[in-house]
Amino acid sequence: MLPLLGTEAGRAEIGRGAGGDRTVEVDRIAEAEALAELGELAERGEKFSVLSEEAGQVDFGASFPRILLDPVDGSRNAKRGLPVVGSMLALQEAPELEAVRAGFVVNTVSGERWHAVREGGMFRNGIRVAPARHTGEGRIEVLGLETSTRGLLATPAPVARVSRLRLLGSTAIAHAHTAAGGIDLSCGPTEHRLFDMAAGLLMNGEVGGVASDLEGRSLDRLPADLDTLTTVVCSAHRDLQEVALETLRR
Repeated sequence: MLPLLGTEAGRAEIGRGAGGDRTVEVDRIAEAEALAELGELAERGEKFSVLSEEAGQVDFGASFPRILLDPVDGSRNAKRGLPVVGSMLALQEAPELEAVRAGFVVNTVSGERWHAVREGGMFRNGIRVAPARHTGEGRIEVLGLETSTRGLLATPAPVARVSRLRLLGSTAIAHAHTAAGGIDLSCGPTEHRLFDMAAGLLMNGEVGGVASDLEGRSLDRLPADLDTLTTVVCSAHRDLQEVALETLRR
């Protein structure tokens, strides 16, 4: 996949995926490679299904456990050759977000990787990430924002309260950095697929963080699939989550 990033061949459109986005050649190749690896598990007797952004539901002998697969998270970055492109996998025992039991995110360009197991902690490059400690007295120093220009203009209140803004272009990677402490608070002010957030939100919970929609409602009971859309605000620091929600209410 990497040789195709930022090339005409890599961004050649070949149709639309199950998630509704345009599928380009780099998406197709990344998904084919991932499904081939998962198919080898099925050949060894494992029974499961895969829900992939491009192919949709793929049956490997059982509806659940189900693997959520986003082979290229950050497709615009991939098409333009920007070096923030992720791959995301999450394992769920039932449709809801709260049933996600494991999550994995990798920056396919740098090789940096994050994973989490429910009640087993979060890890960055194999090293466990300690629960976050924040000493900024409610100050949001770095806000991660994943949205369009329209969404940015619609959320001036949180933006005005922060020192620095980061728009990475990959929801999965942004949420991994939020859980690991590089980003103080991550916000998706316009509706995005909960599917893309599944691994990162598990990581956030494993370091003691919290996530909700912009109204403060829990996301746990929502289906983590290709159809469910939601706004999101999340942080490894519960005090910053409250600061953000209070700012939004005003």
